Amino acid sequence: MALVLTLTVIVLITAMVIEFSYGVYVNTNALYNWQTAQRLSFVAKSAIQLTSTTLSENHKLYPYSYPGIFMMSHPNLFEEFEGVVSSKIEDEDSKFHLNSLVYPNGRLNEKAYLSLIRLLHFLEVNTDLADRIVDWIDPDKESRIEDSEYGAKNGFLDSVDELLIIPGIDQTTFDKLQPYITIYGSGLININGAEIPVLVSLGEAISGEIAERIIHYREITPFENPGDILKVAGFETIGQALMGQITVKGTAFRVTTTATEGDIRRRIESLLEMTGSRPTIKYWKET
Repeated sequence: MALVLTLTVIVLITAMVIEFSYGVYVNTNALYNWQTAQRLSFVAKSAIQLTSTTLSENHKLYPYSYPGIFMMSHPNLFEEFEGVVSSKIEDEDSKFHLNSLVYPNGRLNEKAYLSLIRLLHFLEVNTDLADRIVDWIDPDKESRIEDSEYGAKNGFLDSVDELLIIPGIDQTTFDKLQPYITIYGSGLININGAEIPVLVSLGEAISGEIAERIIHYREITPFENPGDILKVAGFETIGQALMGQITVKGTAFRVTTTATEGDIRRRIESLLEMTGSRPTIKYWKET
């Protein structure tokens, strides 16, 4: 009996030691991961600040911004940091501004509406969605197409993700649209960064082939003022009609910074507006 009792006590003590050791191991790893995540968060924030400073300086120095999307690496950001940090910068003025569909007084912006129709058609998306988006934004209750006012917000979009709650827009459609739409920026299209679908949306006479000429031109010489588009073959006449719709300099930039160390990653997505003496943060999301 004494031997059985002794063995039982030893088994219980062993189980308790193992459980305690495992708990310490889990907690230690959790603490380490938390500390690493916090460090990566500070590193990512520093990279955002560095990118913001670079964008601000370029905004003051150059009459244009180019290209629409580019990457920045941040090697040796901190002496003791051994991870990897990079930033993706997107010029929001290189995209179609959804809120430009409706003027502040509630009236339809016909030019923007037709541009969206052309963008949807080029992306092979149902063009009826243009009416659904307009009805979601405009303040009236009159349906442009059947049921397009059902559950409508009747106010400007606060995020492009809001499209997913508009009837008729599913995830597949949204994924097609997302790279080319925004709710930030001036509403003018930056021809130094806009991709072919957005360039095609600018006018009925602009085909994909003609839009490619803009891209080939800016790869050699960025546009320094909107009038430079007249120098592109085929735009001698078309270009005049685009004045008032295009720009060569972005005013809003989406900056996504990722800091990675080992298996742990921290990601910050922000929106910087260059409307004053220094960038203004309009949006911030950390994951």
